[in-house]
Amino acid sequence: MDLSAIEGLHPTHDPECHLLTLELDHGKANEMGTVQLEAFEALCGLLEENDSIRTLCTTSRRLSKKGRPIFIAGANVTERGDWDSERVTAHVLRQRALMVRLRHLPVFNIAVPSGVTLGWGTEYLLTTDYTVATTAASFALPETGLGILPGARGTAELALLVGPAHAVRLGVTGESIDATEAARIGLVQEVVPDVDAGLDRARALATLVSKKSPTATAAYKTAMLAGLGQPESVRLDAERQAYELTVRVGDAATGRAHFAAIREGKSPPWAARAAWRFKKDSEG
Repeated sequence: MDLSAIEGLHPTHDPECHLLTLELDHGKANEMGTVQLEAFEALCGLLEENDSIRTLCTTSRRLSKKGRPIFIAGANVTERGDWDSERVTAHVLRQRALMVRLRHLPVFNIAVPSGVTLGWGTEYLLTTDYTVATTAASFALPETGLGILPGARGTAELALLVGPAHAVRLGVTGESIDATEAARIGLVQEVVPDVDAGLDRARALATLVSKKSPTATAAYKTAMLAGLGQPESVRLDAERQAYELTVRVGDAATGRAHFAAIREGKSPPWAARAAWRFKKDSEG
């Protein structure tokens, strides 16, 4: 598998459990600029087309000059210094489109943030399926203090995860919260002592995912996301399409035929991942 297009994200592939780990280490503080957007766009293309990766994990061991850990210290605002309003708007639209692609990737997407997680970094967690934060992690949305707002999914999606009260608190005040508070409100799902513990947890989860049908896992995630906030009829239709896809590609039959082996923790010969996107009712 060619990872050269995303070298700037420092990828490591663990084929045994179909895990791709990104260890961010760039710029002054892992800030996200144009170069990083291009790398993440290439990553999305790779994961959308290649089912040899079934779990994605993003982390960082970056330290500031003072020894403070950093996950993602926001967007690269410095590069926008001489941009006009039209270019800034287009850039943020591109960021938002990337975040949508990341959220809907047909893989189990994990983040292991440690240290400063500001703006774009906190918004990045809204694209992942599960977050295992270290005790050193802190989270904040400082954008309103810069005359803007969280524009790469933060304003649109944060309330779905933590509720409107906490979303307004974080977005309006810019208050920084630690990992314990982030777990309490649902921004992160687990807290571990350090990055190594977080990566161990990510690999354990990836090992579980690797034994499952790549079509079924992608279809489950797609159906679940398609149903969020939708009427019961829409949720059930997404579930129907997902289930029927697993039957149509043969993985349902494979699961029945290898049921005894699966109960022993073995992985049967699943088919390659089938198309995982579904039609909405309005599309016919």
